Amino acid sequence: MRITLFLTFFSCFTVLAQNTGTVNGRVIDEQSQLPLEGATVLIEGTTLGVVTNADGYFVIEEVPTQTHNITVSYLGFQSQTLYNFIVKSVGTPPLLFKLEEASDELDEIVVSQNPFKKTKETPLSTQTFSAVEIETYPGGNNDITKVVQSMPGISPSIGGFRNDIIIRGGAPNETVYYLDGIEIPNINHFSTQGSAGGPVGLLNVSFVREVTLSSSAFGAEYDNPLSGVLAFEQREGNPNRFGGNFRIGASEAALTLEGPLFHKDRTAPAKTTLMLSVRRSYLQFLFELIGLPIRPDYWDYQWKINHELDEYNTLNFIGIGSVDDFSVKAPESYDERQQAGIEQVPIIQQRTITAGISWKRKFKSGKGQLFTALSTNRLDNIFSRYLDNQTKEGLLFQNDSYEWETKLRVQPTFYLDQWKVSGGMNLQYSDYQNATESLLLGLAYATDIDFVKYGLNAKGSRTFLNDRLDVAFGFRMDADTFSTGSDLLSTFSPRASLSYVLTEDQQWRFNASLGRYFKIPTYTMLGFQDIEGAFINQNQRYTRSDHYVAGIEYNFGVAARFSVEGFYKDYAQYPVSIEDGVALANKGGGFEVLGNEAVQDSGEGNAYGLELLYQQKLSKNFYGNFAYTYFYSEFTGLNGTYLPSVWDSRHLISFSGGYKLKRNWEISSRWRFAGKTPYVPTDFDATEVSYPEIVLDYNALGTAKLDPFNQVDIRFDKKWNGKRFSWNFYFEIQNLFAQATPRPEEYGLARNETGELIPPRSLVLISNEEQNNIPIPSFGFVIDF
Repeated sequence: MRITLFLTFFSCFTVLAQNTGTVNGRVIDEQSQLPLEGATVLIEGTTLGVVTNADGYFVIEEVPTQTHNITVSYLGFQSQTLYNFIVKSVGTPPLLFKLEEASDELDEIVVSQNPFKKTKETPLSTQTFSAVEIETYPGGNNDITKVVQSMPGISPSIGGFRNDIIIRGGAPNETVYYLDGIEIPNINHFSTQGSAGGPVGLLNVSFVREVTLSSSAFGAEYDNPLSGVLAFEQREGNPNRFGGNFRIGASEAALTLEGPLFHKDRTAPAKTTLMLSVRRSYLQFLFELIGLPIRPDYWDYQWKINHELDEYNTLNFIGIGSVDDFSVKAPESYDERQQAGIEQVPIIQQRTITAGISWKRKFKSGKGQLFTALSTNRLDNIFSRYLDNQTKEGLLFQNDSYEWETKLRVQPTFYLDQWKVSGGMNLQYSDYQNATESLLLGLAYATDIDFVKYGLNAKGSRTFLNDRLDVAFGFRMDADTFSTGSDLLSTFSPRASLSYVLTEDQQWRFNASLGRYFKIPTYTMLGFQDIEGAFINQNQRYTRSDHYVAGIEYNFGVAARFSVEGFYKDYAQYPVSIEDGVALANKGGGFEVLGNEAVQDSGEGNAYGLELLYQQKLSKNFYGNFAYTYFYSEFTGLNGTYLPSVWDSRHLISFSGGYKLKRNWEISSRWRFAGKTPYVPTDFDATEVSYPEIVLDYNALGTAKLDPFNQVDIRFDKKWNGKRFSWNFYFEIQNLFAQATPRPEEYGLARNETGELIPPRSLVLISNEEQNNIPIPSFGFVIDF
């Protein structure tokens, strides 16, 4: 009833409807990064089109307010099509097209660029999402990290509600994250220290131009990836007018503002633009209203200032941060599951910030550019468990720490005849403090360390055999002044890739890559001290992962492709928990502090399998992705025996797609499936003594499995366009078919019906009948102004 009234209310605005909007943007040369004058920009299916001016800018007016594909072409360059772009009466974001030169043999005709973006260095195992695909993603709630979880080869976390990026059988802490070329260690609220997962993503989708996930063949400029690189490219603010949007989602509200700064010449786009946002959760109020005991309270903020000094020099100043507080409050009536949750969850106070400035210098010769970035990031984390979490009395465990990094990256790129060559260096100052108390382990220590980390990288690529063979190779080396297990030579990490066109019509292509990658031990490991105050993990070597990937790709015309990839990841020097006897690859997917324990780097592992992928860009009103991954994941522990990891579900299926209906309606759906997954059972006897701390029986790893994870979400979008505002309303149902989410057994103290303890104190199994096996409806809206 309420939804019907809501839709009726917005339908009243049809009398003020605006059926057209404006599309504006810029076209530049991918190689030189300089503007292209005279490029043709066309709205497919219409007669609308323009050519770019001397600065590469274009404006197309009176464009129908609906979804379009937009094509840009320029003689001597490959044409490029942007699929599934939504034109609104107000709030249509500015576009940026980067065209690649065609080969000498084809420079007199227009050829099309593959819409599935990849590079010579990363010709496979890479996926890209646009902002539109993220905004309309079912079950995503405009959360970029949740959308990424549906990419091929990514496993759902246990319980299905966290944003851990678990790629092809690797661990949750094996992916690195970059925002406009600047590393951001944390992309989630309430993130797991030593890892990066959490329940809610930080990034504002309104800032994003596109998101690219690479599962292998990583660029040499990225340090510390073992399983993935997730790169976020932000757009610039609107250079012509002030505006923004207000967004209400299932759990929070967000305000975004953007526009020109110091805009003196109104006849041309501004040289300086601003984007600024703030977001506030209201889950804590909603949970209190419906009687749930947890209180997740968070804020986040984000900004970007882009300033074009001149035709050859651009400055970017970006930042993102969060303020998180997690607490509990008992409901009025007793419930055994809620009571156990109150007693067992951690109390978290967390603050994060990343800020950086980057300078892009384009060479006047048009043969390259220099990228320089200076950034700082800090995580403050107080992670506590108490005998009484409500009153915060009876401290059982506390990790009070901060991680503070200051980084300098310099990366020049040169185009030398037919070669693209790049090299660079990174310099990082790290400051880590940690005060840890553990009643269960009898530990109490304070750490205060600082050190310098440094690295070098180089790479090159070229096309041979009349544009049929692409070859790329590179290397990097890393070291630091604190850990003693590795140095520059021992972390030498070569990599190479190739891509070969098998047929004259260029529809069939063979791709392959191999590479060696390293990751420094986490601060929690390096800063851990034993009862005698010794840094017993200081001699840990960098974790190593060797990748071997090969596959076949078939392109159906210009808008669809099918690929098959085989992959093999060989791990060595993996940290193993001395206390629990297992590789830390089996940890990091929950609310914990990962690595704050004694470890040794004797672990080994393998993750290997086969991945099938079909992708279709918007064509005949439909777009979609379907992927199936069959894989194994296993690691050794202290005894050297290989055991299936807790991510070894063997089968992963993901589908996402949508259909554009008339009158700006859209229906979309998502399906995620993971096979039976090993888990670590609870050590009943040890937990009965240590409760409310739960002790897991890692000796039983591999003896028990969770049922398959299977969830379907569906979403409906409707858009309205007015003269001063545009609206998007969505309604979605998560877990449409009411599938029970698999979870391990849960335990709590024996209590009577009123919640009083039954003496003597004992542990009892909590019924799983109330698992979240019901559909979850939600709705939200976005107003652009």
